[in-house]
Amino acid sequence: MDEQNENSPLDIHIDRLTKQTGGTVPPELRTTGGDRRQEDAGPPEGLDDRRKGDRRTNRLSIVRERYLDMVLKERSLLMQQGISKSAEQLLSMTGAGSDQEASEEGVRTNATGDQLRAMLPVQSWLPLNIHLVSLEDGVLKIAPLNELSERQLANLKSTANRSSFHVDNVEIELWDRAELTSTLQSVHDLSADRTEKTLSSWLLDIDNGLLLNQFQRDMLAEALQLRASDIHIIQNFAQDAPNWIHYRIDGDLVPMHLLPSDAMARLTTLIKRDSGLNFGDRSRPQDGRFGFGWQGRNIDVRVAAGPHAQDGEKLTLRLLDRASLKSFDQLFKKHPHVGDHLAKLLSPEIKGGGGLILMSGPTGSGKSTTLYACVLEIDRRRRHVLTIEDPIEYEMRYATQWQVSSGREGLEFSDFIRSAMRHDPDYIIIGEMRDGATVETALKAAESGHTVISTIHADTAVQTLERLRSFMPSERARSSTYTLSQQIRAILNQRLVRTLCHSCAQKYPAHEVLSPDKIERLELDAHTVVHLQNPNGCDLCNRTGILGRTLLLEALLIDTPLAKRDPIFHALMENVNNVALEDGVTYYRRLDNLKSLVKEGLIDPNKALAQIDE
Repeated sequence: MDEQNENSPLDIHIDRLTKQTGGTVPPELRTTGGDRRQEDAGPPEGLDDRRKGDRRTNRLSIVRERYLDMVLKERSLLMQQGISKSAEQLLSMTGAGSDQEASEEGVRTNATGDQLRAMLPVQSWLPLNIHLVSLEDGVLKIAPLNELSERQLANLKSTANRSSFHVDNVEIELWDRAELTSTLQSVHDLSADRTEKTLSSWLLDIDNGLLLNQFQRDMLAEALQLRASDIHIIQNFAQDAPNWIHYRIDGDLVPMHLLPSDAMARLTTLIKRDSGLNFGDRSRPQDGRFGFGWQGRNIDVRVAAGPHAQDGEKLTLRLLDRASLKSFDQLFKKHPHVGDHLAKLLSPEIKGGGGLILMSGPTGSGKSTTLYACVLEIDRRRRHVLTIEDPIEYEMRYATQWQVSSGREGLEFSDFIRSAMRHDPDYIIIGEMRDGATVETALKAAESGHTVISTIHADTAVQTLERLRSFMPSERARSSTYTLSQQIRAILNQRLVRTLCHSCAQKYPAHEVLSPDKIERLELDAHTVVHLQNPNGCDLCNRTGILGRTLLLEALLIDTPLAKRDPIFHALMENVNNVALEDGVTYYRRLDNLKSLVKEGLIDPNKALAQIDE
């Protein structure tokens, strides 16, 4: 995966010069390919973090006020139509988070019931028949259906503290029993036990449509509770073939439920019917979608169906939960320099700044998440954002979104980009660059003064430039490369790496668990405490030792003035690795990011070394 990155002339050049200078990045690289952060002593310890927190708070307040008057007018109109939505709900739909998200400390000591239910392991609270009301200044408020013992309360408090919340006390609220029962039924959608019980009941009466519908709902809710991004369903009519339902959790497929073929056939028919597909056709690929309500949120389920084996079928359900989208500040929390550079590009002082911003990486590396985070960062009240996608994943309030129909004449990416330029956009968001026509049209759009943001498949930041050049027709390669050298502003190449469960990770001094050569490769002190994956896990991570994923970033940030970009053009034509060494170009290596994650205890050092070897 990182072979080209680690063996590139650029990295070898930087490593050689660093060793020659005794571990100090040479001056000529401080403004180009080196990581300038290491040379800056910075402000006193803690002050920089406080400044970042204040800046995040201020930015969030600005975003909320940006759309407030629009939201209040919309709320008034909705009320006239008999639709009740709070201003907070409408603000959330614009991408402006709640006041509780303004600072890291607020998230730890304050949380809504939905946030608690999303982060606490379901097995720690659902069997207790309690409603998680809120967390306010370290006080966890719950409404129990039955009396709880001191031990149960202590276990709940302990689990909450292990889940990144700060809980000093648990406070019990007394609710009307009928109201509490109704709330429990509407809010507590599932547990693994409930899904299995529903499945068992349905399999005893397989023609019961009510139980089938209930199993489908419990399955979707269970997947969301377990943080699954996709559900894979395989229907196979061979007698000895298994019919499994898998969930993709933290990048891995996990087998969850095994069904007989006749039951699976009924389930796939129901899903295809709900998503508007022809449930009698198993021979051709089909795409559809349907909505699903969960914990007060609307979840969009995108369904892809295709043939499998002999008269079988494969369904893949992508679960699109808008609440799971990360904000711009959350995404670049560990990469403030990259975030600041992008924020500047996304809020130009004058219209017509233009430029090309690219997110690259393999499938499933979070490119679309970064793309949507950039859209949410843009001031859509004063700027026209036009997205061109295939398919549209999330509806973005106050943005124009166009759906591409690949394979149909006049409805390809390049056709929509040409049309977009006649609609006075400030920003053109392109879901993916797949062919030469799209690349050329996007470059023309950037050259005409529009800010173009897109994604492309590439293994490294430097290879992203090579990938773009490979799409250019040979007869126009030189002119298109010149336009690229003038318009490129930033390239973010990313991966998602699985993070350790902080509750059960094993901690040791580096010299006790790592050999000297491994310590040297990771640039660790022998007495640095490292975190290793616990193979047995705990209740918080579902016994896996892994909880979530984090961004592993490599970036090229280009600040070179247009009049001084000839060296970048020549580097693109002759040796693309030299681009990162030019004046005004800052290069952040993935290797350095990987080492930082090990030092922060987010990933296992052995897994990091495996990434480096790849």
